[in-house]
Amino acid sequence: MPLLKIKDLNATTQVIVWKITEPIEELFQSVNLTPISLARVESMKSEGHQKGFLSVRRLLMEASYTDYDLYYDAYGKPHLKDGKYISISHSHDLSLILVSDEKIGADLEILKAKTQILAPRFMNVSHLDNLSAQNQLIKATVVWGIKESVFKIKNEVGISFKDNIFESDFNLEDKKCTATLRFNNKVEHFTILFDFIEDYVFVCAFEKK
Repeated sequence: MPLLKIKDLNATTQVIVWKITEPIEELFQSVNLTPISLARVESMKSEGHQKGFLSVRRLLMEASYTDYDLYYDAYGKPHLKDGKYISISHSHDLSLILVSDEKIGADLEILKAKTQILAPRFMNVSHLDNLSAQNQLIKATVVWGIKESVFKIKNEVGISFKDNIFESDFNLEDKKCTATLRFNNKVEHFTILFDFIEDYVFVCAFEKK
């Protein structure tokens, strides 16, 4: 069943996850693309990227939208024409969208050793102390997702994951924490939720008002 999960994160935010198992021809036939989207997907050289793009359009249908309801701004950030907020992420065989009345950012990451190797470049590695090797990998992946999710909300040139976005320390079993963005002489705060789907980490950031 390609539709893997539908979950309400709160009263106004829904996450929908698609597991890509079908051939690309089946995905193509199941969606109605705008001419711009059709040209874009046909220009992609990787079938994996094409499947990710098409599965997101299939997810839009599960949320009662179509490709014609989605547009991107000059910075590549997706928007819905009805004014609701949307965030999109794709990793390997999973795709997801979040639709909300609140400003949101979402990230989906498969667990891979490279994330932990690169951890000193994007996080305070003391947050990995006293953890098993597996939990170090999971937590580093969550932190990467936190940074990515906050960045998706702000989408401003010059933001550094390590130097500008800071996560509070957290326990994996809590599945939540907070984050702070310090950038351009401003301090902004975010609520973070995270969860695990098969071998993937899902992270969502909400901008605190």
